[in-house]
Amino acid sequence: MMVQGAHSSSGAIVIDDEYGTRLHYKEQMAILTSFIVVAGAIATSLAMAWALGASSNSPPFAPAVGANALSTMRAAFLLGILAALGAITQGGNISKTVGEGLIAGVQLTPLAAIAGLLTAAGFIALGVRTGYPIPAAFATTASIVGAGLALGGEPAYGTYREIVTFWAAVPVMSITIAYTTGYLLRRTSLSEQITLPILGGIVGIIVANMPSALIPAPGTAQGTIASYVSNSLEMSVPTIIGAYDLVMVSTSLILGLFAVGLLRRILNRSIDHGVRLFLIGLGSLVAFSSGGSQVGLATGPLEPLFESQLRLPGTILLSIGAIGILLGAWMGSPRILQAVARDYSSLGVLRSIAALIPAFIIAQTAIILGYPISFNNIILWSIIGSGLTEGTESISVRKTSYTVAIWLLTLFGAGVTGFILYRIFAVIL
Repeated sequence: MMVQGAHSSSGAIVIDDEYGTRLHYKEQMAILTSFIVVAGAIATSLAMAWALGASSNSPPFAPAVGANALSTMRAAFLLGILAALGAITQGGNISKTVGEGLIAGVQLTPLAAIAGLLTAAGFIALGVRTGYPIPAAFATTASIVGAGLALGGEPAYGTYREIVTFWAAVPVMSITIAYTTGYLLRRTSLSEQITLPILGGIVGIIVANMPSALIPAPGTAQGTIASYVSNSLEMSVPTIIGAYDLVMVSTSLILGLFAVGLLRRILNRSIDHGVRLFLIGLGSLVAFSSGGSQVGLATGPLEPLFESQLRLPGTILLSIGAIGILLGAWMGSPRILQAVARDYSSLGVLRSIAALIPAFIIAQTAIILGYPISFNNIILWSIIGSGLTEGTESISVRKTSYTVAIWLLTLFGAGVTGFILYRIFAVIL
């Protein structure tokens, strides 16, 4: 193709090709800038996913490492695989909320995504530096809201009310479930051979109702084991609540009873082996859930880009986030796992189980509802709840209060920083 250069009357360089197309130099630079911004947004999302995989996803296997049920490297390997699978199969709802539900009136641009994700990453890094872990969901949600408002969007007050209400309920749910579980495991006359199978049955019922993109379901992107069995029968059955029918209830109970029987059989052979195996299995489910609940914090801001501009399916975006989480878990989590495991080793195996049960339940609830949630938030209150079974002496009220104050400041600070950073980027670019 023959290309010739010329100067227009305004002095701008014009490119002539054999088809008569004339592209101004400024237009070419605009295209190049757009490409760089898009590439930068994807790279920032990948980096955020890496950070989440290295830090926020570590708690699920920390108890198993602390109890010497798993080596650090094996735990990091399993953590990466399970969290990545959870990200691809369960991450869609929260990713949609972060990318499309936090701001009304406008779509997030790649530049706004960069500003929001950089702000969130900065606050998370500051928390690591100071020793007070910052909930990734708090930092990301606030920074995306700030960047979106700077973009010209309007607050989505309805979404904010729902998310804040759920966040406010997390401490109550975590402490209540963890305390109840810890009490059953440590403060009653019931032995582990009775209480652990009961907990296993509850976990089995939840597994039957876990949403997954791998399970086909008419009218929705994610199905469950219970709904798949119900749809496969192709018969009219009575409904219990909403679309939840009798077959789904029966499937959930059957899977729960199967978990009870399997766990009882293992515990009858060896209580110690059964307890450790339950700890690893529960940690695996929580790791899977952590990927599904955390990936949306990294991929959500890019939802408008992939859906409206690039016309790519959401699974591609979630796969990018899953790769980041996988690499973060493999490369960055071993050291954090060892550090967190030391804290969990002081809790003991039973208290660790009591802390992981609410983490699993709350994470799956957040995934179904599509609410961004932080594992740091859940785990902190779960540990407090399990610790209350031994009295209030094990709880540092001062440190807990200080941590909560830091989290509230994060919401305000990340929002303001995201707003300012986007305005700076908009001026420069």
